[in-house]
Amino acid sequence: MNRLHRYPSVLRAALFSGLLLVAAMIFTACGSGDSPPANNAGIADDGHEEEGFVHLTAHELEEFEIDVETAVPGTLTVAVMFPGEVRINQDRFAHIVPRIAGFVHSTNKSVGDVVRAGEVLAVLDSRDLADIKADYLAGLERLELAEATFERESALYQKKISSEQEYLEARQALAEVRIALRSARQKLLALGFSEAYIEVLPEQDEHALVHYELMASLSGVVIEKHISQGEALSADAEAFAIADLRTVWVDLNVFQNDLDLVREGQQVDIVTTSGQLRDRGTIQYVRPIVGEETRTAIARIVLGNEDGRWKPGLFVNGSIAVDDIEVPLIVPRSALITMDDQTVVFVQTDEGFAPQAVTVGRENETQAEITQGLEPGALYVARGGFALKAEFEKGELSDGHSY
Repeated sequence: MNRLHRYPSVLRAALFSGLLLVAAMIFTACGSGDSPPANNAGIADDGHEEEGFVHLTAHELEEFEIDVETAVPGTLTVAVMFPGEVRINQDRFAHIVPRIAGFVHSTNKSVGDVVRAGEVLAVLDSRDLADIKADYLAGLERLELAEATFERESALYQKKISSEQEYLEARQALAEVRIALRSARQKLLALGFSEAYIEVLPEQDEHALVHYELMASLSGVVIEKHISQGEALSADAEAFAIADLRTVWVDLNVFQNDLDLVREGQQVDIVTTSGQLRDRGTIQYVRPIVGEETRTAIARIVLGNEDGRWKPGLFVNGSIAVDDIEVPLIVPRSALITMDDQTVVFVQTDEGFAPQAVTVGRENETQAEITQGLEPGALYVARGGFALKAEFEKGELSDGHSY
């Protein structure tokens, strides 16, 4: 039998009333602050935070790289973004062709090699070249003989020993030899041989007459190679391609509706689509013709590339400032933090740092206009807000928090 059933009903009622009174006294004692309360959300055991605020020492502000600034009006630069691509600077690009038919005797360079202007890329064996050189050397011999004949006939004519006809024939023969020699010389110059090379050509051995050195026409990097040893090449075959990548072109695609916003001389902030590379350049050329298929024009920037970071083929975006607007309140975009699907700015008060919900107006890549939630003169965190967010969320474990 239950022990309470041993007592009369009145006694049982009195016993229950006493138990309830004792429980009420204990609950009142706990609520009166006699015993320490449990740690609520947002309050750290080390006293570092109060509910809704984060307290940091000067050392911690420096350690977390937190910059506090005063909210003030400012100028917002309005920019328009254009897609584009990094391309080879065609003014510093060369296709290397033999200019004469022949067989590849040897190759000295390959793709990726850095070359200097005048450096030998490959050597060809060419019968056509041998014929041109032979014509030039024969012309030298003919010239020497024709000059001697003319001098003799000139002397005899002056002494009335030979006829005027013989004198004129000797002079004509000399002129024809000079013309033929000049033609052979021009062929050698057209093949890329220098004046100095042509002057010493008679001193070369016979084996050198068939060798044609294919040389780089500019300094740069070999980006294409289309020959191999023993291959037969035509005079117009593209053997190598060389690009001077110390500068590159950045071609931006400008839609026809935006053409009035773009002009030569404007500064452009260029960034790769991955965001890894950034630079600034000047528009040097705006194509005056709109493409029939793309309906876009090209704005071209010549970008320095001494370190080789900008690879032709990279996709980029170019930001061009088109207007400046005075706004009542402006902050750097680094001050904007997302918390619970809201955009907030951490403000500094006497109690510490706290997130403040704000409304963002117009913005660009680096700055944003604040239309609501932040007053002029307020102290706010311009940089380092993510560190404060992490500290704040350590104590905000309860649901339904609003800013």
